[in-house]
Amino acid sequence: MSHLFGHDQPLSVQGSGEHASSFVGSFDPRVRVVAAGLFAIMVVSLHQLEFALGAFALAICTVFLTDLPLRLTLKRMAAMDGFIIVMLVMLPFTTPGTPMFSIFGADASQEGLHHAILIGIRANAVVLMMLSLLSGLTPVALGHTLYRLRCPAALVHLMMFTVRYISVLHDEYHRLRMAMKLRGFKARNTIHTYRSFGYLFGMLLVRSLERAERVLEAMKCRGFSGHFPMIDHLIFRPRDGVLAVAFFLLVTMLVVMDRAYVFAY
Repeated sequence: MSHLFGHDQPLSVQGSGEHASSFVGSFDPRVRVVAAGLFAIMVVSLHQLEFALGAFALAICTVFLTDLPLRLTLKRMAAMDGFIIVMLVMLPFTTPGTPMFSIFGADASQEGLHHAILIGIRANAVVLMMLSLLSGLTPVALGHTLYRLRCPAALVHLMMFTVRYISVLHDEYHRLRMAMKLRGFKARNTIHTYRSFGYLFGMLLVRSLERAERVLEAMKCRGFSGHFPMIDHLIFRPRDGVLAVAFFLLVTMLVVMDRAYVFAY
């Protein structure tokens, strides 16, 4: 059944599914996943730029403890920033407050600019820390880790199957598109084009359902009973506990200082 997830060998003793070639990668993946989630929750609750920058600096320091390629990491960060940049540009003009300047009659407020910068820093800090702490974890290893952390089994199975079969559906889509092109189809702003794309996505849905039924029948023939056997070996060592405590104290300190600053002023 392991071929369903793209591997047919047991995971390493590290339990992370990767070669622990970096400092961060040598820790228990359960600690890394929990730390990433804790960091995200704590950082989005920060209200001051100074402490948000501190969290961003912490994320940058973590990157240097991994083997993440710098260029690829920057590309991923830029892709994320591309989704939120429109919102950040609009916030100064939609948030009431002290006006700074005006464009076409719309006033940009200091409070809106502060809020936009804060959101941008927090988002980049969270994404950068996620990339760092989860670097090297394969989808299978991540799924096993989430299962060990008592996440709902249905969600874990859904994630693993999505990762496994998204490329299959992508290939199926390209085959259907190629078939349309071979029949002389050209996309235009016409009813025929819209109808053809409707047929395309409808056929893709039908074929996806058919493949899902075939996969389910194949799994049942192999004795699938609703859960997958865990073949990894996750070992929680003292150094993992030290990392968990140190990381928790560091992030908690940022939040406490942020709240103390807010209450003081």
